[in-house]
Amino acid sequence: QVQLVESGGGLVQAGGSLRISCAASGSIASINAMGWYRQAPGKQREWVASFTTAGSTNYANSVKGRISISRDNARNTVYLQMNSLNTEDTAVYYCYAATMTRMYWGQGTQVTVSS
Repeated sequence: QVQLVESGGGLVQAGGSLRISCAASGSIASINAMGWYRQAPGKQREWVASFTTAGSTNYANSVKGRISISRDNARNTVYLQMNSLNTEDTAVYYCYAATMTRMYWGQGTQVTVSS
């Protein structure tokens, strides 16, 4: 089992920055990949960014160049640094961890960008 707890969401003005975090616990060694999805009101959940245990990172085209994913292995924590935020980035951001058999999800953290 893997447990994920997000933090760091909040309200930010357009053009601003925000960093959200995801702390993992439990069967850390079973994780193959971690990343973030987001879900805006009335829209489907959208993949944002991810990295694998091999170290490769990937980003959705909609956030490339503005958002970066990083990790702190010592803290078992994944970060999503978001810059140049706009109102379309408003969503609940969900951290996930993928193992060989399933995906685990955090509870989500709200990010609201005001114009």
